[in-house]
Amino acid sequence: MTKLTAYGRLAARFRRIATIGECASMLGWDAAAVMPPGGGAARGDQLAALAVLHHEHLLAPEAAADLAAAEPSDEWEAANLRLMRHAYARAKALPADVVEAQAKANSNCEQVWRIARKQADYKQVQPHFSEVLNLTREAAAALSAELGLSPYDALMDGYQRGIGTDDVAALFAAYEDFLATALPQVEEYQARQPAPMRPAGPFPIPVQQNLCRDIAQRLGLDFAHARLDESAHPFSGGTQTDVRITTRYLEEDFTSAILAVVHETGHALYEQGLPSAYARLPVGEAAGMAVHESQSLIVEMQAFRSDAFLGWLGSRLHTTFGGEPELYCTENMGPLWRHVERNFIRVDADELTYPAHVILRFRLERAMIDGTLSAADLPGAWNDGFQALLGITPPDDAKGCLQDIHWYDGTFGYFPSYTLGAMAAAQLMQAARAQIPDLDTAFGRGDLSPLLAWLRVHVHGVGSRLDLNAILEQATRHKLDLRAFQEHLRERYLNMAGRAEARGPL
Repeated sequence: MTKLTAYGRLAARFRRIATIGECASMLGWDAAAVMPPGGGAARGDQLAALAVLHHEHLLAPEAAADLAAAEPSDEWEAANLRLMRHAYARAKALPADVVEAQAKANSNCEQVWRIARKQADYKQVQPHFSEVLNLTREAAAALSAELGLSPYDALMDGYQRGIGTDDVAALFAAYEDFLATALPQVEEYQARQPAPMRPAGPFPIPVQQNLCRDIAQRLGLDFAHARLDESAHPFSGGTQTDVRITTRYLEEDFTSAILAVVHETGHALYEQGLPSAYARLPVGEAAGMAVHESQSLIVEMQAFRSDAFLGWLGSRLHTTFGGEPELYCTENMGPLWRHVERNFIRVDADELTYPAHVILRFRLERAMIDGTLSAADLPGAWNDGFQALLGITPPDDAKGCLQDIHWYDGTFGYFPSYTLGAMAAAQLMQAARAQIPDLDTAFGRGDLSPLLAWLRVHVHGVGSRLDLNAILEQATRHKLDLRAFQEHLRERYLNMAGRAEARGPL
């Protein structure tokens, strides 16, 4: 048997660590999709045990010795080794008892949050959330000292490398200025147009389930290595060879189920397109959550909600549900599915106002981590911030600070990825359109394959060998910026509005 080098031993170790992570991912999917309510406490213990095991394998003395001695033989191994050393530094910063305490507190708080949200009662979850927040602050401080980053930047680093608070704050401030002008203009235009017609239900859920599966498969999802299930909050999880996506169904409206499936399919396509030669190694993983979000949004927002794709979808919807053909024409579907409205709920927001929801969360979680905002004061700060950004105040906690699972399961530093991903998606689509002839012709056939093939080369197949900005520079010749996203929004909501005015009302 050939004796492994230091690098070879590290590769074997990190594949084992990744397998432990896969087990935790599957338990997380199970908790959201099929676990009975009474299983929450035991599930917290299971996840905590896996978190400690993951931590112990990473911090074994042999790992430290191999990390010091390993030599890469090519650029992939060099990138892999950098990522391994970074993962080790993050793990070394956190004592095992903190890792275990966080896993248990996060799981417990999430279960209480589910009840509190249903009852719109933040006070039920507040003491549990206080524990989660205190542990997160403790972890952030430890990571800060090890990585030489601010506590909040150290948390963001765990989700998207290479993007810091200053970068995000500048992009978000520029977007807020853009929104202050663009939103009233779009609202004024919409107010002068006839309201789009909404198809009337009921739309049987079994029919929706079949349709959603067919759409995901049409977009390129390989169901030999994927499942589509139902959960309270749509998400994508699992592993590269066993992707799990979920959606939620409403009998009176098929829109939310379809759009959630399309969004999560974008995530799943990225996972299935990652470089299989580096599976279960850091360099073979997704390049961060902003990159991941760019892949869901380039499919859902950039491609699927385009006029060309809606033309294909409208025909499919009419065949499936019947009714008047006019309900499903692009002239009706476009205004219906791209309607701009100030909304309390992030996951229901349109793409123009969605970044305001993220900007609010970015500001609040920074304040919570630096200690200037307590768990007790979160509801009031949320309502004040929402009023300042969008001019409306949530009527209750369920439509305010309880609407998202993220903070209650200990996820801090993640939210910026949503809007950074939207910006990156616009940059990538702009470049793809310049390089792929007749892309809209393919969309008009319901065919995503030309775009998917381009993404396989420029994003998916890169894995984590490059970070967000390097991926964008290679694919679009620019680091992340706001220009392409603003141009996309102007074209879809302002320039198109101007052309519609010239044609007259629909």
